[in-house]
Amino acid sequence: MSEGFPKVAAEQPAVLDLEPGSYFWCTCGLSAKQPFCDGAHKACDMRPLKVEIQGAGKKAFCQCKHTKTAPFCDGSHCDL
Repeated sequence: MSEGFPKVAAEQPAVLDLEPGSYFWCTCGLSAKQPFCDGAHKACDMRPLKVEIQGAGKKAFCQCKHTKTAPFCDGSHCDL
């Protein structure tokens, strides 16, 4: 991992209502389209995480980038 990464994009999860499909979760925290990747990781050696959503519904994506259950929020932002 690059020094100083991941950057904390926000200290709360992004709760989104998603349709089934493939999504790319930002792991570096630099994306302007949080919680998803926009290619900003080129400034470091991190890469996005491909996520397959099977069923439509609300999902809570981590934005602090410190979750241990990536890409979903596990409450790690409470420890920052």
